[in-house]
Amino acid sequence: MIETDALVVGAGPVGLFQVFQLGLLDIKAHVIDTLPHPGGQCIELYADKPIYDIPGTPRTSGRALVASLLKQIEPFGASFHLGQEVSTVVPQADGRFLVETSLGTVFLAKTMFIAAGVGSFQPKRLRIAGLDAFENSQLFHHASESTPFAGKKMLVVGGDEAAVHWAVRLAEAGPQQAQSVTLLHRRDVLQASAQVLARFDALRKSGTARFQVGQLTGIDTEDGKLKAACITDVDGNTAALPVDRMLVLLGLSPKLGPLTQWGLDMERKQLLVDTEKFSTSIPGIFAVGDINTYPGKKKLILCGFHECALAAFGAAELIFPGQKIQLQYTTTSPKLHKLLGVEPPQVD
Repeated sequence: MIETDALVVGAGPVGLFQVFQLGLLDIKAHVIDTLPHPGGQCIELYADKPIYDIPGTPRTSGRALVASLLKQIEPFGASFHLGQEVSTVVPQADGRFLVETSLGTVFLAKTMFIAAGVGSFQPKRLRIAGLDAFENSQLFHHASESTPFAGKKMLVVGGDEAAVHWAVRLAEAGPQQAQSVTLLHRRDVLQASAQVLARFDALRKSGTARFQVGQLTGIDTEDGKLKAACITDVDGNTAALPVDRMLVLLGLSPKLGPLTQWGLDMERKQLLVDTEKFSTSIPGIFAVGDINTYPGKKKLILCGFHECALAAFGAAELIFPGQKIQLQYTTTSPKLHKLLGVEPPQVD
């Protein structure tokens, strides 16, 4: 059992900034997310698309924003528990919460922060007999720097930004370069940024990557391993394509999942909160970002950031009972400079 002052459910931008706001109040946090990496929908849905409404940042991308937030929370040493979903939350007599995940990780938390966005993201799957048996060995629905694709015969299934992006990354020279890369999509139109499409087109022309229109209709196996993908083209002809790894990126479907069973007041699949502390109907459980609702709610990242600050102060009252929680400024506070690991400003 892991005992913690704060448990953050959701590792998207708002969940990451919640870690920062808690850290400024000297509150350590553990973070849970169903995805195998931090970033939430910023990484999954628009990693390389421009974002223009982050304060003080004229232009960034989902990928760059998440990288900045992860850098910002480094001083606070948050522990991440990825690839798992919170399954049960049981309030305890002392006010804490006994929390268990789908992988059996158990927490005893003084406070919880639900930053689950529109729900936990579940990958859309292909309904091919026998394919699921190769999950996380030869079949992948997410990709990261550590996924073993180098030197493999790769089939990437999908036609949006994520699929084209990974086809490019796997085909271009680098530590993840595959032996061969085929991008399979049911239509001859790909939905990605002009820059990514241009890079993919150049790889196609050089013969480094291949694009095929059709659908995956079956698989061939040998000695318990995936050997080939059976692809049916638009004319109904089926051929076997040798593969070592398949990366299926057909998009994600958000699901609220077990959250609806935790006894929290909800309205239209969103958690009702106050606007003083962003507390839910259960004291000690806070909700920030797109998962909550209140009069005037706007689903913007910057609004979620604001909610994180107030929720952190609300939680501090429970974590440090009887103590006066002072508002300090990162510009001038020696305590915050120490927490952040930065040198105090020099005064002439």
